[in-house]
Amino acid sequence: MESNRQKKIAGVLQQDLAEILQGAARSGGMQNLLISVTQVKVTVDLSIAKVYLSIFPKEKSLELMEGISSNAPLIKHELAQRTRDQLRRVPSLEFFIDDSLEYIDQIERSLKRVDNPIDNPDMLPRRKKS
Repeated sequence: MESNRQKKIAGVLQQDLAEILQGAARSGGMQNLLISVTQVKVTVDLSIAKVYLSIFPKEKSLELMEGISSNAPLIKHELAQRTRDQLRRVPSLEFFIDDSLEYIDQIERSLKRVDNPIDNPDMLPRRKKS
């Protein structure tokens, strides 16, 4: 369970990261691209922030995630400049793709019988045996 401090820091980080990433995409000349920070989770010791991003269109998500992850120190520096009056230390940033919307869409298609996994069991993801 998250403490109030963790929730407040996550909220500040989420808002500022969204502005930083959207600004970088616009200044980089990327057209027809939407980057949204869907969730930020901060560890109990406030040293690591897990940032979940939703990127549209999906085809560009892996390429953009590589670029964002490689530029994490620059993003952290920009974030530190923006939050210097609110936070003493900015947590280390770890970026992940948030695929929850895609998962919800898959469930809706299954319920509407568009892609029915009962009729076609090959659609179900196979469990990997370790």
